[in-house]
Parts: sequence; structure tokens; C-alpha cells
Amino acid sequence: MSKAIIEHAVASEVFNKDEPYVNWHDETLWFVRQKRDKSSKQLPEWEQLREAASGIKNYVLSHMDELLVSFEQKAKENGVHVHWAADAAEHNEIVLGLLRQHQIGKMVKSKSMLTEECHMNEFLIRNGIDVIDTDLGERIVQLRNEPPSHIVLPAIHLKKKDIGDLFHEFLGTEAGATDPQYLTEAARQHLRDKFMTRRAALTGVNFAIAETGGFVVATNEGNADMGAHLADIHIASMGFEKIIPKQEHLAVFLRLLARSATGQPITTYSSHFKKAREGQEMHIIIVDNGRTTQLGRPDFRNSLKCIRCGACMNTCPVYRRSGGHSYHNAVAGPIGSILAPNLDMTKNADLPFASTLCGSCSNVCPVKIDIHEQLYKWRQVLVKAGYVPQVKGIGVKAMSIVLSQPRFYQWSGRLGRSVMRTIPFVVNNSLNPWYKQRDMPEPPKESFRDWYVRNRKE
Repeated sequence: MSKAIIEHAVASEVFNKDEPYVNWHDETLWFVRQKRDKSSKQLPEWEQLREAASGIKNYVLSHMDELLVSFEQKAKENGVHVHWAADAAEHNEIVLGLLRQHQIGKMVKSKSMLTEECHMNEFLIRNGIDVIDTDLGERIVQLRNEPPSHIVLPAIHLKKKDIGDLFHEFLGTEAGATDPQYLTEAARQHLRDKFMTRRAALTGVNFAIAETGGFVVATNEGNADMGAHLADIHIASMGFEKIIPKQEHLAVFLRLLARSATGQPITTYSSHFKKAREGQEMHIIIVDNGRTTQLGRPDFRNSLKCIRCGACMNTCPVYRRSGGHSYHNAVAGPIGSILAPNLDMTKNADLPFASTLCGSCSNVCPVKIDIHEQLYKWRQVLVKAGYVPQVKGIGVKAMSIVLSQPRFYQWSGRLGRSVMRTIPFVVNNSLNPWYKQRDMPEPPKESFRDWYVRNRKE
């Protein structure tokens, strides 16, 4: 049963009630952004790598059909079973069918944002399958019965005390324990039995190579390897945009991915899978779920270049101060805000407006997606198509009238400054969304244009 959608602005207001917590969340993500900056500056060729990655992905977008057919052919030659899923429902049915075919009722799973997008866990649990997330952050949010708030750092919204209390309740750790090493060891012991007793393992796919039919899974914990190598059946779920043409292209993306995500030179485990070991089955599910539609949108197709590093989230001032759960979408932050409307404009019309359009997301994107420009374009599409609330639509039309008439704009500015000076309560009240969680600025004595004209005369 799906939960009611709470718009980003409303959910953010709830998140912002605890100001010290919001400040901590903001500073923590900015710290990760700073690590990214330091790591990238150690490579003189950083911008060339970004340009190369962007060029490879542009080629992929223009040759998607050829590359996917080539990948399927090579994978089958390697003995891998390849499945195609048009949408989330078909993906989930394929996974369930494979488990039932092998009479498997329990499965371990490593991090996969695609399965979050498909709501696979909930579907399998409803059908009697016990699914255990083995990534530490994912396991934490699974125990809390909530989705990840970040695509790389799923539990970044939680403090050590929150995790200590959670593990005390579910894993039997000491009450009040907050030592990260102690808590991590408890999780490790908890998950060891799951790895040893599950006959099926599901992983995501970071990169799939058309040239070889192999794929790469990047993790920092080794849980994908542990699950896949111990299980009788390995299922890999991939959105079709994860394809790259050649094995040699991996060097470009692996140098960019971890540096952009966490500031590491490379992920701890870059695991290459090509064929199943003897006695094991390997299945790859290639998923569309709206990607073809996005590919056909000239203004938005570049969003499919995303390698899911999360850099845009770490730098975004709105994401940092509103939290990942306020985006009511599997992928939060700036990149999620341009992917989500493609899936459902009605449910996700609020997300492209959850941005200052500062452009910081585009500046840090390792594959040079024009994220802030796409956010702006989505706003235009949504307003014209009538997917925004009537009040917002009226406001946008009113502002277009004001901004298109210079004299009216100048007069409106003078009137606004006068009102803010003489009767401030007209704007400093709860009816003004800008007044929430912030102090309205002191009105300037004159506009920039007035200042400019006056100084030109002098």
C-alpha cells in the first residue's frame, strides 16, 4: 500500500524544526563535498577525465540499442541468463519467479538504487520472501523501516546515538553504546549468518561493458562479493543506462566515481563479474522503467549519463538543509529532481522547484550533466502542462508580467522596498513562505539599477 506523498516544501519544514540537527546534517555533507574537492585537485587531469567520461556517455546515449544488444550477446556467450524488464513491476516479477523456480525463500541483497526505485523489497516481502540488505547503511535504514536518504550514504541522516539505540533494540548491543567500531562489529556478526545461509544474492550494477558482457559492482564493504560468491544464484539488476562501450573505459569512470562520491581515490572493492562459477547461475535483469521516455526527451536525456556518485547531493544547499526523505523519491537531491518527473509528473511536480538553481550540482558532476539547467527546463514543462498547484501557476504568470515590463518592474521594486521598511509585518508573517526558517533581509535603500544610473551620471 503506497504512502501519501508529502510535498518537498512541507516535508522540509518538518525536517527544519530541529535546527541543531539540520546544521549537523548540512556540515556533514559539506565535509564530504570538501573531501571531493581535495581529492579531485590531486589529479591534474581531473577536468580531462570529466570531459572524457561525458563524451563516452554521449556516445552511449546515441548508440544505446547497439550497445545493449552487443552486451546481451556477449553475456549469453559467457553463460549468463539475460532478462529484459519494461518497468518496475516486470523486474520484480522476474526476481520473484527466479526465486520460486529455485524454491528459495531467503535472499541477501547489496546496495541497488534500482531496486529501491522498483520498491522490490516491499514486493518480495509481501510475497513471502525474506530480503536482507547487507550494506551497513542500507541495513540500518531497513531495520528502521525507512528508505535510504542518500544514494551513496543511505544513513547519513542518522547520528551514532540513533544507530546505537537501533542496534540495542534489534541486535542486542549494550544500551547507550555509540562506538562506531563496536557497532560495526555487531552488524558484521549479525550479517555473517545471513551470508552463510542464503542461497540467492542480488547486486546492483555500476557499469556494464558491451564489449565483454561483464559488469562491475563498486562497494566499500565487500558485501556484494560475499553474497554473490556464496550464493547458488546471483541476480544483477541494472538500469540500461549503466552500459559503457569498452573495458578500457572503466579506467575513466572508476577514477571519477569514488573521488566524486566520498573523496576516496577508488572504492575499496571494484568487483568484476563476467560468468558464473561452476554450479552457480548468474542472471542479469536489464530494466527500462521510463528510461526510454527520458532518452527521447532532448532537453533531459543527459540525465541518463548519471553514474550515481551523489556529488550533487553533497553540494546542494537545499538537499543539505532539507534531508533526503523530503524528496519522496528513491533518488533524492538535484539528480533525483530531474529523473523523478519523467516517471510521474503528477507526483513529482514539486521536486524541480526544490533548488536555488545555483549551478553547484552541475559544477561537481563528474560526467558534466547540466543538472541546474534541466531543473529550470522541467519547471517550464510542468507549469505549461498544468502539473503545478494553481497558486504557483498564477504566481509564475504574475512574475512573468512583472519581469517582462521594465517600468512595472522598477515600480514594483520601489513599492516592495517601501512596504518592507514602513509596514514590515506585511511580509514578515507565516503566510510568506520565504519568512519560514529565515529572517527577511533589511530592504536596500535603492535598487541596483538606480545605483548604477546614479553612479554613471557622477
